[in-house]
Amino acid sequence: GSGKSSLARAAVGLLPLRSGTVRLQGTSLPALGARNKDERRRIQLVHQSPDVALNPRQSVREAIGRPIRFFFGCDDAEVERRVRALLEATELDADLLDRMPDSLSGGQKQRVCIARALGAEPELLVCDEITSALDLLVEDSIVLLLRKLLAERGLAILFITHNLWLARRFAHQVAVMSDGVLVEQGTTRQVLDQPRHAYTRALLAAVPSLEPGWLDRQLAAP
Repeated sequence: GSGKSSLARAAVGLLPLRSGTVRLQGTSLPALGARNKDERRRIQLVHQSPDVALNPRQSVREAIGRPIRFFFGCDDAEVERRVRALLEATELDADLLDRMPDSLSGGQKQRVCIARALGAEPELLVCDEITSALDLLVEDSIVLLLRKLLAERGLAILFITHNLWLARRFAHQVAVMSDGVLVEQGTTRQVLDQPRHAYTRALLAAVPSLEPGWLDRQLAAP
């Protein structure tokens, strides 16, 4: 409820701006409904729930191929080549191409969503709590995949999460929001090891610890 997802959707162009501008690499992007095809291509969103994001009547091939056709107008052979390359990039088996979403695991569905977003060849990938519905092992594999994509594709990733452990592990820079306001930002070490804002300190204090007596101290706190 801090406004993270709303800010991300406004950046992508799915929500109107009340004030301010969205700038990508120094260029201002129009607000809701006014972006051209290339401006929409440059920022892509991966939703929290792949069950909602994927069309249940589209196969994996159709889902990943759609942005390739839309943004680049490729013929069938080129679409197929790019779809297969994206499956490989997201560590999915080509045998899944004709499968429907309801026959995939949660982790596979989220990888399909990532592959679909990458089909637009974006400069910024917005990942909105994309591991929150996954178990820890699958979450770990998705984080490793994103780190690989960062290194191989030169992507920028806006990774929205309430999991501070995950933020510490994944992020180069961290921004903390409270009630729709950005209250603190800086490198991961600056924000999470030397927090300046009271809200950030409260978030960090609420993270469970293996230190003996941690829970007793939390219950005794005013």
